[in-house]
Order: sequence, then structure tokens, then C-alpha cells
Amino acid sequence: MCHPTKTMNAVQGWVWGLLESNERTEVPMTIDDPNAPPVQQDSEGAQRLRGNLGIVQLVFTVLAFNGPLGVVAAFAPVVIGYGNGIGAPVAYIAAAAVVGLFAVGFIKMSRHITNPGGFYSFVTAGLGREIGLGASFLAVTCYYILLLAVYAVAGLYLEIVIGGFPWWVWALVLQAVVGAFGYFNLDFSAKALSVCLCLEVLFVAVYDVFVVAKGGAMGIGADSFLPDNVFSGNVGIALLFGMLCMAGFEVTVVFRDEVRDPDRTIPRATYAFIALIGVVYAVSTWAIILAIGPADAAAQTAADPTGSFLNTLNAYVGAFASDLVVPLLTTAGFAALLATHNILARYAFNLGVDEVLPRRIGFAHPRHGSPHRASAIISALALVGFLAFVVLGAEPKLLYAQLSGAFGYGLITLMLITSASVMAFMARHRPDDTTAWHRQVAPALALVCLAIVLWLATTNISVLITAGTGVVVGMLALLYGSVLLGAAYARKLRSTRPETYAKIGRQ
Repeated sequence: MCHPTKTMNAVQGWVWGLLESNERTEVPMTIDDPNAPPVQQDSEGAQRLRGNLGIVQLVFTVLAFNGPLGVVAAFAPVVIGYGNGIGAPVAYIAAAAVVGLFAVGFIKMSRHITNPGGFYSFVTAGLGREIGLGASFLAVTCYYILLLAVYAVAGLYLEIVIGGFPWWVWALVLQAVVGAFGYFNLDFSAKALSVCLCLEVLFVAVYDVFVVAKGGAMGIGADSFLPDNVFSGNVGIALLFGMLCMAGFEVTVVFRDEVRDPDRTIPRATYAFIALIGVVYAVSTWAIILAIGPADAAAQTAADPTGSFLNTLNAYVGAFASDLVVPLLTTAGFAALLATHNILARYAFNLGVDEVLPRRIGFAHPRHGSPHRASAIISALALVGFLAFVVLGAEPKLLYAQLSGAFGYGLITLMLITSASVMAFMARHRPDDTTAWHRQVAPALALVCLAIVLWLATTNISVLITAGTGVVVGMLALLYGSVLLGAAYARKLRSTRPETYAKIGRQ
């Protein structure tokens, strides 16, 4: 078996070699299929990705990033035990409401930002190229952190289910599979994600139905929705984790070029995702409380978050369901890996199109219309990242927890910046298809709510990142430093490569 240090060094050398060969030619790689349709280009000659996703496929693709089964099994008990107790279901409803407010201006603005750069394009359009490139660096940092986190936990699940090899070997296997899927267009990935997500959602629905049908531990009640219970315990922690569990909705705009009729598909898929995930998490959290009993739910979930769900699963559904959990969590991990990989590849692709990264990264595959070069780069960087953790002897469970916390904090920061950008864009352009609700009221409410959530995340940072002050400081420096680095690089491009500076965000 190849030693991880040598493998990491070899791959790292290959990546840097590829990045340094900044080709300026407008001609793409040799077409491997002479009958393939031409690669799409926009009005400026930039290559575009291709796909044919409908509303349902896009919802499933985004839902895979969120991992419903993992949230219900691991995060919902934490919201109950460490958040607002039996009032936890309302935390998910509140989080869905905040995200829904954010989506009002975000989706309206998406009709006027026709390139698929996601937060990168939105922030550039609203707040300028320096902050826009800083936001893109933060987005790439966040999703890369999450990718490493999911590789760690998915590899661990495979080590438990199959055995025979340590987690990082299974992570290598997963990376090979994810890399192969990433080479093709999003339609190909969506088929695999749909299967994984159907299994997850079905499993969660079965659990909820069995608990309610059997009347829970003390009968069916609505105690979770009484004001005294909603505002009990630590409401801030409950809202914070509720918001983190809503992550994923924003990437609908990243797949703009790969869906049918984006002006119709993206809004419907975004709102469908927010409504679906809000209802599923609120109902499932309520089911966990009923299964344990309102009197004991907070204490039991605080003492054993993951075990409390598994115990109720075994008691209400049966031992066979407990046997299925880990395999299903493994497929959920694969789905999350593929979704996160696809998002990162598209951010890298767009930065390549804009020539912030080497232009060759921004070429779509002539046959599949996929960001195949960007996907290969992301695979290589992921390999470098998790093998570095292997060399350092990191424990995968702790690695997943710390990196997930850092991702959550960074994502909330990114949403806050984007919310300010939406307000600035709307005030400056006042699009004809918008009202005061779209331009001012909803974005302002979202901005205030997100500022509160970021304040909660900052004051409760030890809950998100639990490895001590040194790790917390390092993570915060990495996240805020990525914004400053991107802004500084944009400033440098303005003086040294003005033609590239003008392309930032394709505004």
C-alpha cells in the first residue's frame, strides 16, 4: 500500500503543475466524440455547463447536500437536549422562515444574475468586485472544509459497516467514485442522488409514522408548540443549529446552466426545498420527543444524542430498522459528498471562466458539458487535505465535528454578506418585476435575522467548534482571512491585470 505522505506529495505536485500552466488559448481540449453537440458559450465566449434538470431532480440534488437522515439522527436530538427542549420543532420552523425571507430577494435577484456563480456573482453584483471575490474565496473555503468533514465521517461509516481497512482507505474509494461521477454532467449525478435521497426520506417518514401510530411514550400531544416550551432552555442554540440544518438551499443558483427553464425551475425548487426540509425536520423532531416522552426528552437527548434516536428507532420500528441505519447513513454520506463536490467544482469552474484561476479550469467537457477539469482539481485537493489529516493522526469523529462547525459559521457569514448584497443591488437597480417586499422589507428582515444568528454563532462558538481556543482562533482566522485574501487579490488584479479584474463575477 502506498504511504499517505508520498501519495500526498505526488498529488500536490501534480496540482501545482496544473495550476501553473495558465493557458490563454480559446480552443478547448480535443473533442472525444465527433458527433457531440458544440459546447455552449455565452455572449462573451465563456464556456457554459450543460444539463437538463427539472424541479424534482434539482430539489433532490440540493437535498442530498443537507442529508436528512443524518440531521434527524444526529442534530435533532442535540437541538432538543442542548437547545430549547421539547420546543425544538419550532426552532426548525423559525429557521425555515428566516431562510424563506432570505430567499425572497435572493431568488428575485437570480433572474437578473444570469451566470451560475452563486454567492460569488451575487455579492459582486451588489457590493463590488473586491468583496465579491472575497465572498467566493470564503465559499470555496467553507465547502472545501465540509468536503473533508464528510469524507472523514463517510469513511468511518464504511469502516464500521464493511471493515477490513481504516477510514481513510474507504475515503479513497469514495473519492474515486465521486470523482468519476463528477466527470459527467449533473443529470448523471442526479440519478444516483435521487435513489439515495428516496431511501433517506422514506426511512425518516417510516419512523415518524410508526411513532405517531403507536401514540408515543405518553400519547400524542402538542406541548412542543406551547409558548412556554418554545422559549425555554437555550433558544439561541436551537435557532443556530436549526439554521445550520437548512444549509443547501442556496446552491440552486449554482446549477443555473444545468436546469430546464432556470427562471421557473430555480424559484420553485428553492421554495420547495425550504418548505419540505422545514416540515420534515419539525415533524421528525416532534416524533423523537413523543417517542421518548416530553418529560424525559431533554434529559435523555442531552445525555446521549445519537443513542436516543437509535433507541427509539429500535423500540418503535424494530431491530431491522436499527440494522439499516448505518448503511443508509453511508449512502447519505456518499450523497452529501457528491453534492458538495459538485458545488465546489462549479465554483472553481466559474473562477476559471473569469480567469481568476487558470483559464483551462473554466472549460466544460465538449461531450458531457461538465466541469471535468475543475472536478479533477477538487478531487486532487480533497486527497491532499484528508491525507494530511491522516499523517497528523486526526480522529475522524472529532474531525467531522470540528470541520462541520467551521463550515456552519462560515456559511452564516456568507449568507449575511449576500443578504447585504441583495439589498444593495435592489436599491440600485429597482428591477421592474419586484415590489417593496422583494427589494426592501424581506431582505431587511433577513439581514437582521442573519445578524442575530451570526451573533449567536460567535457567542456560542465553543458549541460549534469544541476543540479549544487555539482551534477556534485558527478556524476564525482561516474563514475571515479567506475574505480578506480574496479582496486583496482583486485589488491586485485591478492594477496588474485590469482585463481580469473586469471579468470578476461577469458583471
